[in-house]
Amino acid sequence: MSQLIEVKIPDIGDFKDVPVIELAVNPGDRVAAEQTLLTLESDKATLDVPSPSAGVVKEIKVKVGDTVSEGSLVVLLEAENVATASAVAPAPVASAPVAAAAPAAPAASGGLVEVKVPDIGDFKDVPIIEVLVSVGDNIAAETAVVTLESDKATMDVPAPTAGVVKELRVKVGDRVSEGNVILIVETGAAALAAAPTQTVASVPAPAPAVAPAPVASAAPVPQATAPAGKAHASPSVRKFARELGVDIAKVPGTGPKGRIQQQDVQNFIKGVFAQIAGGALPGAAPAGGVTGGGELNLLPWPKVDFAKFGPVETKPLARIKKISGANLARNWVMIPHVTQFDKADITDLEAFRKAIGPEAEKAGVKVTMLTFLVKACVAALKKFPDFNASLDGDNLVYKQYFHIGFAADTPNGLVVPVIRDCDKKSVYDIARDMAELAKKARDGKLGPAEMSGGCFSISSLGGIGGTAFTPIVNAPEVAILGVSKSALEPVWDGKAFVPRLMLPLSLSYDHRVIDGAAAARFTSFLTQALADMRRVLL
Repeated sequence: MSQLIEVKIPDIGDFKDVPVIELAVNPGDRVAAEQTLLTLESDKATLDVPSPSAGVVKEIKVKVGDTVSEGSLVVLLEAENVATASAVAPAPVASAPVAAAAPAAPAASGGLVEVKVPDIGDFKDVPIIEVLVSVGDNIAAETAVVTLESDKATMDVPAPTAGVVKELRVKVGDRVSEGNVILIVETGAAALAAAPTQTVASVPAPAPAVAPAPVASAAPVPQATAPAGKAHASPSVRKFARELGVDIAKVPGTGPKGRIQQQDVQNFIKGVFAQIAGGALPGAAPAGGVTGGGELNLLPWPKVDFAKFGPVETKPLARIKKISGANLARNWVMIPHVTQFDKADITDLEAFRKAIGPEAEKAGVKVTMLTFLVKACVAALKKFPDFNASLDGDNLVYKQYFHIGFAADTPNGLVVPVIRDCDKKSVYDIARDMAELAKKARDGKLGPAEMSGGCFSISSLGGIGGTAFTPIVNAPEVAILGVSKSALEPVWDGKAFVPRLMLPLSLSYDHRVIDGAAAARFTSFLTQALADMRRVLL
């Protein structure tokens, strides 16, 4: 039973009228419990507001730029199986944002002030992710001197007084708690007079920066309002950048006060790859469609005169391999891959497949193990809908159809025909479609429409050999199943080891969408379905 929940701003300390700087969801989005819904930013801290429950966003009550306080209604959420009928406020994302550095009494010299970590609530051993000043800097009161980042909030620690930075006691990566000394500031007219004229302001002045050029089909990249290197970003955006392997300090921000948004990270990546494609990065040398250098810190592709080592023969790369190679390279670099391995006991299923062989021949089809794999995968996709989704910017698109692609080996290279509406077809129908598409692939007669629209792909090497491999996700899909050669293995049945036919499975998935626990559940269900296909009917 679903229930409408009012998501309100939790306790955020003494802060009021805090601006909303980022909306992380849209109406209609499915969200998990504790998933970030929006980000707030006071003058000293950035805070994420999490969802109190899994469900669907029905309505967003605020927009970027609105100011909110504790108790403000921000989102209406339709949650499933909610235990209480009352509106639930999420747990605070940080016990207390950094309000101000606790003033410290001057040292005996009268001109030295210790800048300490102020009250940051219950947080301890919080890592320093940025040191914003250097020894010798002339700083104003309230200048941010370091940035801390807990798992829920990014917090700037301000200087309690104007002066000159005499000593830094911390570095990036150090962990600090309330009361730890961060740096020493020398105050007084003499110190200011002796300091360089360069002053570190409390907020960096906006400066134009040229964002990386987007790929050809992308929308124009917005002009940055702050230079790269300042890394003003929310915890959710920092996590997003880390998962993609992006150095957040190099990303120009286009949000309020130069805030780096998720779209800025995406545009940065697009710009890097556009430069790679055009060979525009420093030190890049194209060869076989691969370049290197610049932001990826890759060495140029080696230029080698192979003929000086012995006889050679040069042949042009097949057109299919040129196209698929570029796609595979993009997918491998852009998608954070993880591969889950498992084995399915297909002893009974193989016996059944052989038993229906004569009947299938009369129907004019040949039923292979891949046919049953398609049916089992459809059942798994229905049970775990995240695997039947695609990333579209900040949104997940959940598909209500089940089109399964299968890798077909042809004389000219690998292609992936797509069998449509597999949930509505019998095993014989799937076998018939698979045979027809495979023949078209071998004859080079597959049309673009027959290789598009897939939800999930299967790459089977069972007829050749191998025990496991790591298939590359076929974007915009989020997962792909690799199948290796089945083999008889001794399996303990509780009394003795008995021979069972075991099928190795390799599930690669996009870690931005699917986590390891979900992948393990998916393969576990799949192995159970293949061991007893009656589960597919449940």
